[in-house]
Amino acid sequence: MSYITNFFKFWYDFIVGDDWTVAVAIAVTFAFLILLAHKHLNWWWVLPVVVVAVLGLSLRRAATSR
Repeated sequence: MSYITNFFKFWYDFIVGDDWTVAVAIAVTFAFLILLAHKHLNWWWVLPVVVVAVLGLSLRRAATSR
């Protein structure tokens, strides 16, 4: 049973890591893109834009907090 627990702990730490807001922003973006794809809209470019924006905000927040 500890193997299963350790497996999920690893993935939680890998995905969430130090900044849970980045993980939430990307998850919300994925949900939004799934809805758009379901409506047959081609908005593939949204994910790279959001990733770059969230990374920039995360780096800015980390730089100013030190």
